[in-house]
Amino acid sequence: MDHAPHLGAHSTTSTRVVDVLVPVALNQTYSYRVPRGMELVAGDVVGVALGPREVLAVVWGENANPDPRLHNRLKDVAEKLDVPPLKGELRSLVDWVANYTLSSRGMVLRMCLRMGEHLGPERVRLGVRLVGAPPQRMTPARRRVVAVLSDHLLHGKSETAHEAGVSTGVIDGLVDEGTLTTEPMPNAPPPSPPDPSYAQPEFSREQRTAVDTMRALAASGSFHVALLDGVTGSGKTEVYFEAVAEIIRRRKQALILMPEIALTGQFLDRFSQRFGVRPIEWHSELTPRTRARNWAAISAGDAPVVVGARSALFLPYANLGLIVVDEEHDQSYKQDDGVHYHARDMAVVRGHIAKIPVVLASATPSVETEVNARKNRYQRVVLPRRFGGATMPHIEAIDLRREAPPRGRFISPHLAQEIQNAIERREQALLFLNRRGYAPLTLCRACGHRFACTICDAWLVDHRFRQRLVCHHCGFSMPRPHICPHCAAEESLVAVGPGVERLQEEAASLFPNARTMVLSSDLITSIETMRSELNEIAQGRVDIIIGTQLVAKGHHFPRLNLVGVVDADLGLGNGDPRAAERTWQLLNQVIGRAGRDQGRGVGYMQTHQPEHPVMKALIACDREAFYASEIEARERTGYPPFGRLASLIISAGDRATAEGYARKLAGSAPREEQVLLLGPAEAPLAVIKGRYRFRLLLKSARGFDLSDYLRHWLAVAPKTTGNLKLEVDVDPQSFL
Repeated sequence: MDHAPHLGAHSTTSTRVVDVLVPVALNQTYSYRVPRGMELVAGDVVGVALGPREVLAVVWGENANPDPRLHNRLKDVAEKLDVPPLKGELRSLVDWVANYTLSSRGMVLRMCLRMGEHLGPERVRLGVRLVGAPPQRMTPARRRVVAVLSDHLLHGKSETAHEAGVSTGVIDGLVDEGTLTTEPMPNAPPPSPPDPSYAQPEFSREQRTAVDTMRALAASGSFHVALLDGVTGSGKTEVYFEAVAEIIRRRKQALILMPEIALTGQFLDRFSQRFGVRPIEWHSELTPRTRARNWAAISAGDAPVVVGARSALFLPYANLGLIVVDEEHDQSYKQDDGVHYHARDMAVVRGHIAKIPVVLASATPSVETEVNARKNRYQRVVLPRRFGGATMPHIEAIDLRREAPPRGRFISPHLAQEIQNAIERREQALLFLNRRGYAPLTLCRACGHRFACTICDAWLVDHRFRQRLVCHHCGFSMPRPHICPHCAAEESLVAVGPGVERLQEEAASLFPNARTMVLSSDLITSIETMRSELNEIAQGRVDIIIGTQLVAKGHHFPRLNLVGVVDADLGLGNGDPRAAERTWQLLNQVIGRAGRDQGRGVGYMQTHQPEHPVMKALIACDREAFYASEIEARERTGYPPFGRLASLIISAGDRATAEGYARKLAGSAPREEQVLLLGPAEAPLAVIKGRYRFRLLLKSARGFDLSDYLRHWLAVAPKTTGNLKLEVDVDPQSFL
């Protein structure tokens, strides 16, 4: 437990003053008087008046030397909320993250306080019970309701309607007739805690060695980082579950971080099979009421295991004992709006502050993590083989310079034949293309007009399922016209290039008897929809899956033995310093979906450059060759993890204002031999949402305090005025 000190002694007069931090875009604390009789400790959540409204705040410390002249002008703390105080380790994390990322402390604190404090009392659920004689007019619908309730027990109203196949209006009619009565439903009992001994699996010899290491790590109760480095399908999840089991036995809490979209029913089912119940979830799809309940359970210590997206890292755990970062290499762990932080890196920071172990799991570790493991900063725990004797997929390149698809098509004859063979064997095939929609560009064949976003520097993507042209950067969309707005030619518009929707059209034409499904983030309306569709695939109700990077993240499809990568070169030509690493990881992960259960998996990569180092390493399954060349290139050029980067993005409503401020900002940079300032340059995406964007990029040595340099620079830099905006991104992952 965290025994926070009482802030000051009892006093007969209100002389105590505390400093509180408010979860808004401010960095400083504010001073408030403590009313007589109110006991406050550091970390207490309080209500305070800020301007005309009352807001939540957290007591950050005692103001030991308040100015007596200001004392009577200070406002009192309005109330103390009945929730556990934020522990010292979480308050230290807030300070650390704000300092490192140059974010305001208030905005970091905001991520800790998503407890739903303005939801009002919880709605009472009404149930129905059979109590009276049958109604005078008995219809088939009413008869079904009476049959469902014939046990005279209390049933949920909506559940009864669903089971009887009627509307709730039928039930209301029976209540009016006196046949049924309504009563409040009792509150659902809290879920049972996970049982660490519920279903312990049988492990292979290699897995047992890793399991022993995981258990010892969890039992150590001290800060230590381990990389669980296992090929796809090697059982990494089951292995780190044993570290979680050890934490549960010790009555502590475990946090499993996952990329947002990977919070699948499949993972939750595996957790339930191992521990007997599902864990507490934390992600953006939860209802406000569920978030409030889960926040309360986490802060009270009633949630032994939390599975969450990156924001779950900032929750106020009562007794956190372990953090697992699954798919630690995943790009979605970086938050690119609000507070720019990387959840994997901040998980290590939280582990260090709280003195608890951290497990990073991946089949394709990030270069940063790989280097840390090679330098023995992180312990490497290896699972080199697939579980149950399954073999890794065989990978072949299809050279599109020699085996091009027919004109207007995107699946080569070789790949089409292999898919046909797989379907005849009653196996599944996956076509992978990391492009949403039908086509990335629409143009007029009469005049050459290209459809671009009106407020972004981007082409509009054709979405045939929605019959709209859409900008993927700002969300602007328009109906797909039948007449060119530039030359008025009719039916002259053509789609250029493929997206997953166009691939489905081609697959339906090539394989008319096959059942196809598109998995793409813009077609999935909720996590529940995604879980349902993944379940359809897992049960073999789909023959050909056509998907974006959504399909690369930890899913298990038992009948999938063939993966065809339609455009393996897609991620290599965008000038991103991490392009090679991302392509290596993404293609490894997506091809790794094949052959995990039955039969031999095979991956086909359609490429125009099979001689590229990334392609050669993938085809040869030579992981060491990839990491050796990528690490050598990073070290030679001083890119992370051998150097530090920070990005400054300047935007404004017009180009001249953005460029002018960017040049003044660059001119005000303090001279420092260890810092290389690049730019200003127009951003690759020069206009987003009508705002013109310029970038500055800073490079420094690894040991240099780049955050401190930025802080001093921005203190003397010209202030932004009007619609000018300056964003600072320390350790950027995106370079658009």
